[in-house]
Amino acid sequence: MTPPLLRRRLPLRRILMGGRLSDMGRFPRYLAFALLGGAMIWAPITGYLRTAPLAFKSQSSLILPGSGASASMNLNGIGQASSYANSAFASNSVSPTETYKRLIGADRILAAAAKSMELSRAEFGQPRIKLVDQTSLIHLEITGRSAEDAQARGNALLTAFFAELDALRADEQMTREDSGLAAIADYQASVAATRADIARLQQDTGLISAEQYDAMVEATRELDARVQDLAATLQEKTQRVSALETTLGLPAQAAAATLKLYADAQFTALTDEVGLHAATLAEARARFGENHPKVQEARAAHKAAQAAALEQASIVTDLPRADLENLDLAPAGARAELLAELVRMDAERAGLAEQHVALSHRLETELDRQAELAAPAARLQDLQRDFSVAEAVFASAIARSQSTKSDVYASYPLVQVLENPSLPDSPSSPNRKLAIAAGAAATLMLLMGLVLGWIRSAVISRLLNKPNDAV
Repeated sequence: MTPPLLRRRLPLRRILMGGRLSDMGRFPRYLAFALLGGAMIWAPITGYLRTAPLAFKSQSSLILPGSGASASMNLNGIGQASSYANSAFASNSVSPTETYKRLIGADRILAAAAKSMELSRAEFGQPRIKLVDQTSLIHLEITGRSAEDAQARGNALLTAFFAELDALRADEQMTREDSGLAAIADYQASVAATRADIARLQQDTGLISAEQYDAMVEATRELDARVQDLAATLQEKTQRVSALETTLGLPAQAAAATLKLYADAQFTALTDEVGLHAATLAEARARFGENHPKVQEARAAHKAAQAAALEQASIVTDLPRADLENLDLAPAGARAELLAELVRMDAERAGLAEQHVALSHRLETELDRQAELAAPAARLQDLQRDFSVAEAVFASAIARSQSTKSDVYASYPLVQVLENPSLPDSPSSPNRKLAIAAGAAATLMLLMGLVLGWIRSAVISRLLNKPNDAV
């Protein structure tokens, strides 16, 4: 028999190779290992499930719409201003979802959310942010001490995130507006300077616009044509008056004086008296000699009547007697009509001559004025063109500055809440089912290890006695 001491000491070979399958003396040791291993597995699990605080996870989702936005403004007679914001996913080098993921996890946003709940940054915790592949979704998870606390933390996080987005967009708009104000001020100064140059040129020359100069040139051209037409008409009238003077054998002034005389009743009476004395003188000459007293008396009466008629003619016409001898003192019939026609035509010719002189003088004045304003008109036209361009640029800059205010999603794309923070139904930690499943799996693995230890002798012997394969 084996001594007791030897029976209590296990040989090294038995420790390594194990005992027989039917050796139940080993069972207490294996049972002790099983109990000890089970205690080491289930004691931490039980302690964790009993002492670990409950934690609740609130989940929410954000989505980024993928369409762009554009705005256009047409200003009649000035120009067009437009703005366009590309889609948030138009660039392959920048991912808006990744940008927003980093922004949501930024310290200042977490600090703002914690402050809104009167918690410290460490107490608030770190949210779990996950991007869903092939989508524009951002999935958020945040842990709280209760279901309501977890939901409140999710709402606080979203509120702080959207507040930060609004602040970033406002700062971008302000920066753009400040940079645009300097350019607008330059454009405004350019418009004012050009306007001042135009006003100064208008004041110096009296020329309001280039269109006024064009109208002046057109009016001068029409006046020149009118003067030429008037000169041709005057030449025609002058030739007709000359022809009629040649026909009648007296100038137009004499014809006018003749008609004026025969319009005077006293002169007509004196002319009739001269005719009567001429008849008496002719009768006396026929009966008596030249020196006969009756002939001399009749001659003296005739001369006296002629002298009276010439005196009256001089009074009526304001002409000296020497000129009156050339008058036609016997107009009658068609000759009287020709004298009247001559006077009328000479009056028309005189009127045309005065009109021609006046218009010719006016034409010279206009031509001088036109030549004087040629260079200022060209300068004014250039200034007005520069003013139109500067005004269009200025108005377009203002319109573009105003239109960019509607483009608030250019740098920070639109993001919407797809799922509001959820109110969890059960705690996410500790997970009792997972802990029990892990304990059960560890226990099963322990039992499998003990079983393999129990049968290891048979397995090792079988492996050692296995013949080698033939070559």
